[in-house]
Amino acid sequence: MGHALLMASAGTGFTFLMTTLGAAMVFFFRKSMSGKSQKVFLGFAAGVMIAASVWSLLIPAIEEAAANGKIGWIPAAGGFILGILFLLGLDQIIPHLHPGSTDAEGPSTSMKRTSLLVMAVTLHNIPEGMAVGLSFALAAQHGGTPASYAAALALALGIGIQNFPEGAAISLPLRQEGFSVGKSFVFGTLSGIVEPIFGILTVLVSGFIGPYMPWMLSFAAGAMMYVVVEELIPEAHLGEHSNIGTLGVMAGFLIMMILDVALG
Repeated sequence: MGHALLMASAGTGFTFLMTTLGAAMVFFFRKSMSGKSQKVFLGFAAGVMIAASVWSLLIPAIEEAAANGKIGWIPAAGGFILGILFLLGLDQIIPHLHPGSTDAEGPSTSMKRTSLLVMAVTLHNIPEGMAVGLSFALAAQHGGTPASYAAALALALGIGIQNFPEGAAISLPLRQEGFSVGKSFVFGTLSGIVEPIFGILTVLVSGFIGPYMPWMLSFAAGAMMYVVVEELIPEAHLGEHSNIGTLGVMAGFLIMMILDVALG
């Protein structure tokens, strides 16, 4: 457990670092991302999360259940549905505002637009942190060999890559809305802090829920896919040049698939 916790801390620390580096772009650029760039990055994030949900979470969930003498698709489907319902519930009770949107979602609130924007990305990062933590916990359950940790490292690497533009997508718009460079950077960075928090919490809890690991893996997959379908893909296809967002999805999917298969 101690080694898994250390590895999960390093993995989610890397994803958080990438968010921080992305947020630091506010020190070098005054303008927000162009519409085309934002579509590419949103599509890329969606592709990474789709591939990660399949290769890093759902397939291991099915294999883990089968290895324990269970019917593989039952925990895979059941956990997937629970993950969707979890994010759907958070969407209903936590006010937030998606980038590029003018209308806040969730309960009515007097919170500022900037706070709502940060809240949306923070919600998005919860299942990512859980996914990385679960991958390292599963590797530890399989003996903690270098080969078993390789797939978890591939997932952390893929999530980290797509976190870089995500950090910039928060800090740059905040700067445009009048925030100081320092405040924009801090808010952009803090949007990713939930990843190491939920990653480490997941590893700590995994010792008590070992038999339910297939359910937890597919739970994280369902939560991630909810974010992809409800948020990332629609935003990647707003307005003109929607084919750019589509190509971003394909690129993200391809890179995450290669990382998972090559390293896992």
